[in-house]
Parts: sequence; C-alpha cells; structure tokens
Amino acid sequence: MKKYIAVLLLFTCIFGLSSQAAAQKSVPILMYHSIDEFKGSGIRDLYVSPKSFEQQMRYLKANGYTLLTFERWDEINKVEKPIFVTFDDGYKNLWNAFSVFQKLKDDTFQPAGTIFAISDFITKPKRLSGPELLEMSNSKLFSIQSHTATHPDLRNTPNSEYELKGSKEKLESITGKPVIALAYPFGFFDDRVIAETKNYYKFAVTVKPGMFKETGQPNELYRMPRIFVTYDMTLKQFAEALHK
Repeated sequence: MKKYIAVLLLFTCIFGLSSQAAAQKSVPILMYHSIDEFKGSGIRDLYVSPKSFEQQMRYLKANGYTLLTFERWDEINKVEKPIFVTFDDGYKNLWNAFSVFQKLKDDTFQPAGTIFAISDFITKPKRLSGPELLEMSNSKLFSIQSHTATHPDLRNTPNSEYELKGSKEKLESITGKPVIALAYPFGFFDDRVIAETKNYYKFAVTVKPGMFKETGQPNELYRMPRIFVTYDMTLKQFAEALHK
C-alpha cells in the first residue's frame, strides 16, 4: 500500500510539474508596423524591409514555428513553437507582408498575422481600405483586430466607449468576423483602461518588451508584452530575441 501511494505521489508530482511548465510556456508576440523600405521620412524603426521580413518569416518556417492569431489562442499549449506576428496601424504597405505570406504558404506551413487597424483611419492615404482589409481577412492569412478608432492615449480620452466599442463594431462590419483583441495606442494603459477593455475584448497587447508567459496572474491577457522588430535588426538578433 505504501509503495502504491509513493508511486501515485510521484506521478502526481511529475504530472503537476509538466502541466505547470506547459502553462508557463514562453510565447513570442512580434510587433511590426510598416513592411517597406525606409526612404528617410518617418521613424526608421517603424519600418522593416520586405527582404528582411521575408528572411524572418523563412526563419520561422525553417525552425518549426506555428503562426497563430488570437482566435486560435487555445492552441498555444498544443503546438511546440507558437508565435504571433502582429502589425500595428494598418498601413497599405502591409501588402508586402501579404505577398511574403502567399509566397511561403504550402502544405506544411500556414502563415498568419494580426493587423491592428485604426478604424477611423481606414479611408486615409497610405492606410488599408475597407475592401482591402476584407480581402486580407478572407485570405485566411490575416486576422483584423482593433487599434482603437483614432489612436488616442486611452488613459486620457473622454470617449473610451467610442474608441473601444466603436472601433470593434466598425471592423466587424467590414470583415464579418469577431474582433477580440486590442493593441493599446502607444502601449499606454492603466487599471481603468484594462477594466473598460475587458468589456469588449478578450486580449490586449502592449509595447512592453518581452515574451508572454501565462502564469495565472490577474489580467495578464490584457498586459501582453511584444518583441519590437526594428529596421536594422539582423537575422541573428531576430533569432536571439525569440529565446530571451
């Protein structure tokens, strides 16, 4: 009987540790903005050249990563190397990312990215239009999520309902699909912003650097860090960032 109990305790310990390890798996969430050559106008580090982006996606493909979107969040502990590829602001040059995804897609690799679009900027020059967002969504290569309506500091805006609920509803009317994730503008948030965000979204990402690790802390799905991919980041630096 004592031997049976000892074996049972050992099994429980091993199982418990493996479950805890799975729950604490580190998940990289990459943050991009413009996929284009930097031509001297704007902020250099908000660009990544199409060539570099393709090299980075080829690295993920060659090294067994599974690209997920927030609709597939429950898969992070079901695949060996989960990763999220996100794009803030909804620039028209994301067609370059679309082309790379189409090029790399095959029977063993399904690219997927999340575009955090600013809903009131959709009709502006250099931004993806409604029909373009719909096409990208329908391709199944992109998930369209919210970066608010006008990109304000949510800690100070007088109309957070419009920014959060309004942007969600507009994007859903364009794609016909649920909008469940938010990227905080500038990465700014506080406890009140989180509380309001939870009324409309299941997830929210910041610009805090680092890997996401699910540990059961309160509101951790509304405080998710990301890895900022910059213009001059080498492929070696990119690979190293996925293991920090």
